[in-house]
Amino acid sequence: MLSSTRLLLAALSASQLFFLGDINKVIAAESSNLQLELQSTFNYRDSESYAFPVSFPFPPEALPVGQESAFLETVDAGKHLEVSNISLKGAWKITPNWRLLFKIDAIDLYDRNPTSQDQKVDADTFLLRYGKKSSAKRPAKTFNYYLQLGKFGKMERQNDRHLQSYGLVSSAFNRFEDAGVELGIDLTPQLYLKTSYTTGNPVFIRDPNALAGDNGTRDRQLPPNNPDPELKSGIVILYDAEIEHFNLNKNPEIGFGIGFRPQTQDKRWQSDIFAWFYQRELAEERELNGTFYGADLDLLDGAVGFGLPTSGDKKKEFGLNYWLYRDSFTLFAQYVDQTLAGLKRTGKELELAYKISLPFNWTFNGKPVIKSITPALRYSDLNTDFSGGGGFPAPSASWDWRKIDAGFNIEFQHRTTLTIEYNKNDFETILGTGHSDEFLTSLNWRYRW
Repeated sequence: MLSSTRLLLAALSASQLFFLGDINKVIAAESSNLQLELQSTFNYRDSESYAFPVSFPFPPEALPVGQESAFLETVDAGKHLEVSNISLKGAWKITPNWRLLFKIDAIDLYDRNPTSQDQKVDADTFLLRYGKKSSAKRPAKTFNYYLQLGKFGKMERQNDRHLQSYGLVSSAFNRFEDAGVELGIDLTPQLYLKTSYTTGNPVFIRDPNALAGDNGTRDRQLPPNNPDPELKSGIVILYDAEIEHFNLNKNPEIGFGIGFRPQTQDKRWQSDIFAWFYQRELAEERELNGTFYGADLDLLDGAVGFGLPTSGDKKKEFGLNYWLYRDSFTLFAQYVDQTLAGLKRTGKELELAYKISLPFNWTFNGKPVIKSITPALRYSDLNTDFSGGGGFPAPSASWDWRKIDAGFNIEFQHRTTLTIEYNKNDFETILGTGHSDEFLTSLNWRYRW
């Protein structure tokens, strides 16, 4: 995984290019301006069982006794109670303009990526930022800019999701952080530009439900030690996996974006329209923790005669986002058009949410027990213009997908939130429409100091 220490040293070194003065003295003077938050998430998960036979020629010794073919199947079907994550978030205000932001995850069960054998402690976010980053809810009042270096979420990512789950588009294109440099400029309170120069997330495969699935783990290497592992492969899609290194010299990704944020004078109605573009060259092979499979072209080309119908090494994405905030109503929409080594696919995602204040006041020690309830509904789909080539071991990567996520948040006192949701997956296989649904309950508790 990305070394937090190396990233911090790189950030502090690069800051000398933009900051005139003795940063060590400033840090010492401002060291008290640190905010921390401890967050834990507990889950009840009920995953529907589904299995699809694959034609990839596994040798007999690679299969369980009595089984004649391999399957793509639900990662961990059935009912489970689990702790999915414990994290520590921090914001250090070094000066009025300089901030160090970080988020360290432990356990990280649902984002352990690309397999369960990935590292269990990870620097999810780690960045040094100069300037203030504006948004639809906090637009700039005049000309403004920010510059950040480190590991951070992609510029088009929806950071205010109302459900624990992710849609197909967010899972495939911008679920995980990238690492590099990002510059944002507010030309006016409404018009803004963004650009980034980053490492680029490796292309791999995962199940779009809670657990990623195990593909290429050591206990499944041929000849296998365990031909029937506890965690299965999952019904996988192609997605941008988590970065493993901070490297801007090899196959970097360049991104550009332009946005417009109209709003009413009383700020009851706020919106954000953002168009963006990314491009990089896919690597011949990229190593990932927890799997002996390679990412990028090594994954797409597969074994001889068993790859996807790729052409070239270019990865390009064009997208359009729309955010709308009206009183207690929130809307987010995203469209993505991707070309991945000649493989074309598009994705659409729409999320609606409405925050409801309760008509009654159930109190404890003079305070309302439930602060609000927010129902949310998300629709997403992925459509491909290619098919698996010659027995590619993950044919689901070329299927058309539809996913509906419906649920609600209950916000309690003491920074406690309960999320209950149902995730419905439909995908078009050569045998007809398949289903891999999941019920997920998440209890999230936060403590700040």
